[in-house]
Amino acid sequence: MDTLNRPMYTEQSAADLLRVPVATLHYWLEGGTRRGRTYAPVVREQPTGSRAVTWAEFVEAGLLREYRRDLGIPMAELRDFITLLRDEFGVPYPLAHERPWTYGRELVRRAQDESGLKPDFQLVAIVRDQPMLLPPAERFLGRVRFADEVAATWRPDDYADSPVVVDPTVRFGLPTVSGIRTETLWEQAEAGEDVDDLAKLYQLRPEQVRRAIAYELATRAS
Repeated sequence: MDTLNRPMYTEQSAADLLRVPVATLHYWLEGGTRRGRTYAPVVREQPTGSRAVTWAEFVEAGLLREYRRDLGIPMAELRDFITLLRDEFGVPYPLAHERPWTYGRELVRRAQDESGLKPDFQLVAIVRDQPMLLPPAERFLGRVRFADEVAATWRPDDYADSPVVVDPTVRFGLPTVSGIRTETLWEQAEAGEDVDDLAKLYQLRPEQVRRAIAYELATRAS
């Protein structure tokens, strides 16, 4: 099974990492009925009934989080936009692929126009005759590292310089710093271990340990 389609999380654990309500994530994945109307999923092509979240679904949900938190974009517009991107790029999870963000930007712009995505919610704009990424897209891409054209890691921390990442091939996709779980570092610090001693034990820099602990503290406070 390829990495994008690998089941990685429960809905609850994915929602915790994304810092969104689990009911919200479930709606993005499965759609649902609200006020007598039935809505299709946003992330998935069709409802599957699965409570497992694949790596591709997790990454795309990360973009939805950026939009919903910062802009409050209507889901109907995003749903139509993502459906058009699927058709344009021929992949089920286009936002977890590198192509739309690099040499496929003109197709993204076209999909924005055809779906009626309002200017404030768009990912790409034409600047000096070139399709350029807009701030929400740049913030999302600041969290993602691509390899072989697909999302390879995602940064769960809001700080752009954070060393904390989730990698589907490392520690079951849980937050780590250089392969060491942030929760492990936080637990040992809570038990009284010194930051410098933890850095030596795990062959990390003290600053990496501090950032891992800070990430865990922020997660527990949210």
